[in-house]
Order: sequence, then structure tokens, then C-alpha cells
Amino acid sequence: MSKKKQDETAEAPTPLPKRQQIVLSGTKPTGENLHLGNYFGALRQFVSLQDEHDTALYFVADYHSMTSVRNGAERRRNSLAVALDYLGAGLDPERAILFRQSDLPEVTELTWILTSITPMGMLERAHAYKAAQDKGEDVDHGLFTYPVLMAADILLYGSHLVPVGRDQKQHIEMARDMAQRFNRLYDCEALVLPDPYILEDTATVPGTDGQKMSKSYGNTISMFAAKGKVKKAVMGIVTDSTPVDAPKDTSQALFQLWSLFATQAERDEMFARARAGGLGYGDVKKDLLARLMDYFEPMRERRAHFEQKPDEVEAILRDGAERARALATPVLEACREAAGLGPLRG
Repeated sequence: MSKKKQDETAEAPTPLPKRQQIVLSGTKPTGENLHLGNYFGALRQFVSLQDEHDTALYFVADYHSMTSVRNGAERRRNSLAVALDYLGAGLDPERAILFRQSDLPEVTELTWILTSITPMGMLERAHAYKAAQDKGEDVDHGLFTYPVLMAADILLYGSHLVPVGRDQKQHIEMARDMAQRFNRLYDCEALVLPDPYILEDTATVPGTDGQKMSKSYGNTISMFAAKGKVKKAVMGIVTDSTPVDAPKDTSQALFQLWSLFATQAERDEMFARARAGGLGYGDVKKDLLARLMDYFEPMRERRAHFEQKPDEVEAILRDGAERARALATPVLEACREAAGLGPLRG
């Protein structure tokens, strides 16, 4: 695929006007490589937004991983992998603040401050908690209060805009509710109310089985896995049993995934061929694999470069933590002052 065609392929989000705003999001290090759903639903937006706003913060959410990962060494490996994925995908430490969540324990203090004013009913309505209950899982306190930590992640830095998948919109709404409640109870304006930023046309990427692409469903296609593993996932995309010479249903996951790497003209041509009959699913899968590998090759090379320099990656995260702290400190101090925490002033 030519460079020009790659630039036309998988159209990027419409740029937002550059504003004096703080953008923030994070990724939980669970041990799986980032997949197409992560990239088109969030990470691609991260890269665009680092240029469209004055301040962009992207963190490795290692505190959040504690509800599922119970091995310290594994968490550190996973956290490094997310940092490498960020750098490989195009996040630039010169244009964005990249940091590890646990390097700013201030977020845990704000979590407690918010916990003290958050109604139980709000947490009981959280999607993740309800889903765990429906499955009969043994819910621990970490999962139950997960939305409070997420709210603290957002509010600690005065974030205005939070790029998330559509399924995470509830968490942003809850963060707004907590901020409003704190500001009202303590008669202050310490916390900024954030807004979600969701790219509607690619917010939900289908997995190989047609459901939403998710690690939980085991239906992902990785950005950075070995080519053999990527090929196996692509060739395993579920399709119907329509014969080669018959018209095809282009709403299937295969065509939706292929469309992510095609220009509008290419989509029109492919869909016309599919409706006319004579197009085999195997041919579409082979073309998808070639396009996918071509599209991500520059990112794979960047990731491989940083993978050989773990000390450089660590330095980037440490520097990012200090830059993030400069934003967090005045917010936390304002909350402490409003809530009457710390020594008497004046």
C-alpha cells in the first residue's frame, strides 16, 4: 500500500479546533497486546488529540489492574508493554504526557475524598459491577469502587475531555456527578467537570466472532502480535455459509474490519463486488491481512525500537509523572483546602 493510500485509509477523526483544554485517558495493563478495537476506538484518537489540545495526558492504569492481576512482576511487565504500545502507536513524549498511574499516589488520596461523598446507589448502578453480579462473581471492594478511582484519575488533573469507548461513557458521567457533588457540598469550584469524546463511526469495532472486539470474549486481532498469530486471527473471522457465486451480506464483521483499512472508493467497489456475487470470503481475508500488516508496520517498528531501550522508556514515564504532578498538585490542594484537610491556614 502506498504512503498516499495509507494516509487516505482508515480516515482519522475530524480534528477538533485547538483549545486551552486538558485531554486525558488511560489503558489498563492486563497482559494482552492492544487490539484493533483499542486502536480504532481510542488509541488513534489519543494520537490525534495530542496535537489538537494544549495538554494531553495518557497513563498506564496499573492501579486499575489490581482487581484482576495478582502478581507484581506480571503487572510490571504488562505496564511496560502498554507504554511500548503507546510509543509504538505514535504517542510522543514531547507532545503528550505519558506516565504510570501509581507514580502519582495523589490519585489514591483524591479517590478517598471522592469515596466519602459518593452514594452507594451510584456505584451499584455501574455496568461492571452489575455485570459481575449477573455472572455470580465474587465482587471485591476494588471492583465495586472502580468508578471512584476512575473519576479521581480524570478529576485530579483538571481534565476537560476524556476520549473513551461508548461503553465507558457512564464512567465519565459518574465522574461529573462526583465533581458536582463535591463542589456543591464544600461550596467550591475545585473540580472541573469533564466531557467524554467518542468517535461514533468506529467506537465499536467487531471482533472475529461478530461481537464487540474485547479481550473478555477472546475475539481480538492484535496490533503488535507476531504475523502468524495475526494471520490465524484474521483467517478465523466468522462468516456465513453463502457460496462464492452468491451475493454477500456486507454487514458481517469481515467486511466491517476490512473497511477500517480501505478508502471510501475502495469500499464502494468491494461492496459492489460482494453484492454481485463471485467474491470469496478467503480473498477478502487475505486482502485484510495484507492491509492490516502494511498499516501497522511503521508502528511495529517504533515499538520494537523502544523495546530495546527499557531505560529510555522508564525515563519517559518518570518525566511524565513529574509533569502530571505539576497539574495534580493545585487540584488536590484545592480539594484539601475546601474539605478542611491539613493544617489551619491564616
